[in-house]
Amino acid sequence: MVGEFPVYESGMPDGSAEQGAINRIAEDNDLNTLIHESVVGAGIRGDSWFKSYYAPRIDVSEVPAGADVEAKPEPIIEAVDAALVFPELSRGSNKRFKAVNIAWIEWVLTNDVEGLEKYAMKPDERYTEVPHLVVERHVPGFILYERYRMTERGVDNRFGTPISTYYIAEKVATGRVEDVIETGVPRILVHHAPYKTVDDGWEGISGIEKLESVLAAINDRMVQIDYILWKHSDPTAYGPDLPTDESGGVRFGGKYIPVDKADVAPGYMTWNSQLDGAFKQLDMLLGIVYQMSETPQWLFGTTLASDKGGTGTSHTDSGAIKARFMPILSKVKRIRNYFDRAIRDAIWTAQELEVYANKGVDGFVPYVPQYPSIQWKDGIPHDDKEMAEVAQIRTGGKATWSVKDAIKALDDVDGTKADAIISRIDADEERVNGTVDASIFNSGGGA
Repeated sequence: MVGEFPVYESGMPDGSAEQGAINRIAEDNDLNTLIHESVVGAGIRGDSWFKSYYAPRIDVSEVPAGADVEAKPEPIIEAVDAALVFPELSRGSNKRFKAVNIAWIEWVLTNDVEGLEKYAMKPDERYTEVPHLVVERHVPGFILYERYRMTERGVDNRFGTPISTYYIAEKVATGRVEDVIETGVPRILVHHAPYKTVDDGWEGISGIEKLESVLAAINDRMVQIDYILWKHSDPTAYGPDLPTDESGGVRFGGKYIPVDKADVAPGYMTWNSQLDGAFKQLDMLLGIVYQMSETPQWLFGTTLASDKGGTGTSHTDSGAIKARFMPILSKVKRIRNYFDRAIRDAIWTAQELEVYANKGVDGFVPYVPQYPSIQWKDGIPHDDKEMAEVAQIRTGGKATWSVKDAIKALDDVDGTKADAIISRIDADEERVNGTVDASIFNSGGGA
């Protein structure tokens, strides 16, 4: 997805405030790393969520009182744990959301001991932790904060793991200055990026769900092979009844069964455990995993299954390499369809939040938020010579690349950095070659 960094573009000139804002948001929020981590997580969970908001990035809650720490607000894009997100569908739709709730449990230390018995307790025993449900409800244009006191209900073991459950009791104060915040953006600030979905629901489908049964079969087979190899690493021996005392008698590492028949050579009891068949089945199961995940196993530089499909290094032409990587490229493109929209919405929303929050603020340069486009790269190496020859043929030998575009592509930088590089190159040329005063050509006199 982001092995080669994508380019975030506004469609405006490189030196414009709009393009500068998009570059700043992408860099400050480290979007490339955020996308990578979210794609990996979505492959496990099935869903990823992004939230855009405008707030200080530095947490000053633990700074001593009276200390002056400057924390300026800025547009932030961050991932939200999918386990804490509870969307509400619009009526008659399986995809659109009318609200997105982010809810989590927060334990609060309280002194709720009533009556005179609290005076008979130690000071540190008078305090108990009480669970509270914190709800951050996102609707178009607003964020609503709610808080509820909870009581413990018990533990649910139906799914093979203990899960604590609670009853929602009365609604309590949130402790915030305002419980309803106007965002200035006519959209929900939380954006959904599933790993894969179908048309009858919004829930994402992970890449592991369909592999769980195969992975369980692989685990069982490996455990059985390991047990067989361990069991027969020191097999039981048989033979004549030999002395086994400490005065020089014959000893064996494992068990020994004496045989009374004369002149019987010692031997080992072995069992035909059909390990070849077990390894063949394991080989087949590993191949099924790669096939179901649409991933050539040679992609990682090593192969395990017998049907290895080559090493992936026998092609030197860029077209042949791309054809070779077609399965994984098609998979990446399908995943990218979901994340492209979510990231673009998050960047656009972050711009609108910044402009709305700084309306009328001195020193802020206003700009018009632009819906960005993302130029993704597939990571396949290109044959530069081949591309140049094709361009030369198509244009009749004319130049097809400006200096700025060449620097942007070869050095993997944006337009602003490319302009700075060109300025330094021009300065170097002027310093080395010098300048000529054009007035010397205007002096009088005939030849």
